[in-house]
Amino acid sequence: MPTALAQAWPTKPIRLVVPYPPGGNVDVAARIVAPGLEKALGQTVIVENRAGAGGMIAAEHVARSAPDGYTFFFTANGPLLYSPITFGKSNYQWDKDFVPVSSVSFTPLVLQVNSKVPVRTFRQLLDLVEKQPDKVTMASPGAGTTNHLVSELLQARTGVRWETVHYKGNAPATQDLLAGQVQFNFDQVSVSLPYIRDGRLRALAVTTQKRVAALAEVPTLMELGVADFTAETFTGIVAPTGTPQPVLDRLQAELARVLADRGVIDRFDQLGAEARAMTPAVFATYLRKQYDTWAPVIRKINIQAN
Repeated sequence: MPTALAQAWPTKPIRLVVPYPPGGNVDVAARIVAPGLEKALGQTVIVENRAGAGGMIAAEHVARSAPDGYTFFFTANGPLLYSPITFGKSNYQWDKDFVPVSSVSFTPLVLQVNSKVPVRTFRQLLDLVEKQPDKVTMASPGAGTTNHLVSELLQARTGVRWETVHYKGNAPATQDLLAGQVQFNFDQVSVSLPYIRDGRLRALAVTTQKRVAALAEVPTLMELGVADFTAETFTGIVAPTGTPQPVLDRLQAELARVLADRGVIDRFDQLGAEARAMTPAVFATYLRKQYDTWAPVIRKINIQAN
């Protein structure tokens, strides 16, 4: 019976497979909610990092996993929706091989430079790129990620082109940005705040419609003249198609309770992110809208993995 199945599950550890190395915003979000899920479900929740190929290594692994309620994909925009387009092939389709469980968090992006780069405004960065294109590069956590996609769209909107260096995940990209090996990037506010606050990075703009409370002095790209330019990253959980519905419903319900906890909300707030659970149906609608909005952009700009 469905109720009995949901009550009996889980009977062994659960894996949340993250498509990036430890340290990035997706990994951080998974590790924030894992303890609460462990307590609610009475089983160990393992955060397992499988980086590479724009997140497709992790996605394909989960898609091929048994739909028994013990392997889930803790994903973001890029690996689930965009990487199959940018790489030109994949062994999964987001709307056929996965079923939504819930969103977890939503995070705006910030355009930032290494503090040693001699620019203090968005306009100055564009001028520097135009004058010294061979000396200004942008770090991307992988082709097809939201960070990369936002960068490509901004280049199309401004007519200014820059060199992009792709990494296997956000953590190594951030390390090279801090070391000055690359000059700037787009990153989630949740990851960037500590480095902006300690002065190692300088924020030039955010991708939201309104300013971000944690970076109230930083203008939006729309304020700076880039019309209708907004973007965010989400984290969320999907399961292999065929996972029993009672299991999905229970996981979503427990996750919603975890995300409603004041301590969890505060942790996401401190990172510049919003903790917000969606029902599977609402999350499915959100995913479809994101795909329908950004997939044509990827194809029009012809973003391809290097």
